[in-house]
Amino acid sequence: MSRLDDVDLTLTLDKKEAKKQLAAAQERLVHLRLLLGGQIGPGELGPPLLVLFEGWDASGKGGAIQRLVGELDSRHVRVAQFAAPTRDEKRHHFLWRFWPVLPGWGGMAVLDRSWYGRVLVERVEGFAPEEAWRRAYQEIVDLETTLAAEGAVLVKFWMHVSPEEQLRRFEARRADPYKAWKLTEEDWRNREKRGEYEAAVEEMLERTDTPVAPWHVVPADDKRWARVAVVRAVCEAVEAALHARGIDPDPALDR
Repeated sequence: MSRLDDVDLTLTLDKKEAKKQLAAAQERLVHLRLLLGGQIGPGELGPPLLVLFEGWDASGKGGAIQRLVGELDSRHVRVAQFAAPTRDEKRHHFLWRFWPVLPGWGGMAVLDRSWYGRVLVERVEGFAPEEAWRRAYQEIVDLETTLAAEGAVLVKFWMHVSPEEQLRRFEARRADPYKAWKLTEEDWRNREKRGEYEAAVEEMLERTDTPVAPWHVVPADDKRWARVAVVRAVCEAVEAALHARGIDPDPALDR
C-alpha cells in the first residue's frame, strides 16, 4: 500500500472541540516560539525553525498556515510563498531563490510551496529535464541535512485531500465571487493529471523522508482536524529538538 493510500481521510473534529484543541496548541506554540527567540527563558537564541508546506491544490495550506502563525507576533515569523520561478531565477540553480528566506538562530520561517516543486510540478509538467529533477532528490536531501547539521528544526507537511473533496472545494470557490480568483485553469489541468502527481508525490515522500527532515502527511479532508494536527506537529518537533539539545522547553519564567 502506498503512503497516500494509507492516510485516514475520515478523521474529523467538531467545531467546538476543534476550537478548544487549536487554542491549546496555539498557546503552546507561542510559548515555544518566544523561547526559541530568546524573549523568555534563559534568553539564549534557540535553533532555527523552518516549516514547509506542500499539498494538493485546495488542500488547505493557506488556512493551516494562517492558524499556525496567527497567534505569533508578526515580527517573530516570516511567511514566504513560492510560485513558478521567474525568468531571472531560472538563470540560477533551483535552490538559489530559497536561501534569502531561510531562518537564522532564533528565527522562524514558513514556506508555502518550496524546493519540492522541482520534483512535483516541474517533473510532471516537463518544466525541468528528467536528469535535473532526478538529481534534485539528493540535492534536496543534502540541503536539508546541512541545515539540520547547522541546528535547524525542519518540519515538512504534505496536505492530503481526496479527489472528491478537492472537487467540492473547487466548485465552492467557483461559486464564491470572493474566492473565485483562487481557482485557475492550471488547477483544473493539474487535477486531470492526478495519477501522475500521485506517483511524483509517492517518490518524493520515499526519497526525501529522512530522520532529520521527516514528512508529515496530514489528512486534510476535514480542515479543522488538519489545522490542529499541523500546529501540534510543529510544537512536538520543537519540543523534541530542544530536549535533544538538553534545553528545557518549560523553564521557570519570571512573572
